Amino acid sequence: MGNRIKQLREEHHMTQIRLSVVLEVSQETISAYESGKHYPSIASLLKLSQIFNVSCDYILGLTEYRYPLQPYSPKEQLLISKWNLLNEYQQNLLSAYLDGLLHNSPSNPQ
Repeated sequence: MGNRIKQLREEHHMTQIRLSVVLEVSQETISAYESGKHYPSIASLLKLSQIFNVSCDYILGLTEYRYPLQPYSPKEQLLISKWNLLNEYQQNLLSAYLDGLLHNSPSNPQ
């Protein structure tokens, strides 16, 4: 996690002192975060997420995706749940059907 905080701080051209001012902690605390000696509080973690516009999971090293996934609408969730019930052959058929619909759609003249 410390490497992520340092990497993000450097990408945003921030010094440890500047980040400490924004987070309202000491420069020593930022140094401790970056060296792995201490971990940020939940409040600081959330603030770091906002400052660097990345997910908390990314800062914690739980994912390689920087940005949180957008939630799906109820219709999208229903489609995904139905898709997951299909076997691979059925998924391939549906995918081909959708490609045909999109290719031949009046709003999508090719």
